[in-house]
Amino acid sequence: MGEGKAGIVDPISFLKDFAAGGISAAVSKTAVAPIERVKLLLQVQHVSKQIPEDQRYKGMVDCFVRIPKEQGFASYWRGNLANVIRYFPTQALNFAFKDKYKKLFLDGIDKEKEFWRHFAGNLASGGAAGATSLCFVYPLDFARTRLAADVGKGERYERIPRIGRLYYEDIQI
Repeated sequence: MGEGKAGIVDPISFLKDFAAGGISAAVSKTAVAPIERVKLLLQVQHVSKQIPEDQRYKGMVDCFVRIPKEQGFASYWRGNLANVIRYFPTQALNFAFKDKYKKLFLDGIDKEKEFWRHFAGNLASGGAAGATSLCFVYPLDFARTRLAADVGKGERYERIPRIGRLYYEDIQI
């Protein structure tokens, strides 16, 4: 990806690939955001202070029908911007860290002669890259979840910067 002659990285090609990947992810994440929001609401409703026991969703169909009535149609995409913003640094960090971890785990291993060792090293480098990336982007993932799980009409968590402060107030730390 993004390599020119003799394996040298072409920055223009890399940026085009990166932008294409980011745009396609933004479109796909936006398209499935209503399903993601319904899934999150169903997962957190039993511990949410905002949803009394008698007003809990009965299932996916009930949730899909009630969201636009109670919170407005646009609330299907609540938390989607944080999700889209999170994608770009995640991919960039995964790309950068995977190469570093590959050098660490796969240096001196012949793919043809030591297939399983190479396979395990490749698996470990991908996992380590993902875990390292998550250390940096977890706050955005947390923000997305808090925004999507908010069912109030006033949108308690309406802005990403307020989320951390309000969360700590909620759990009384």
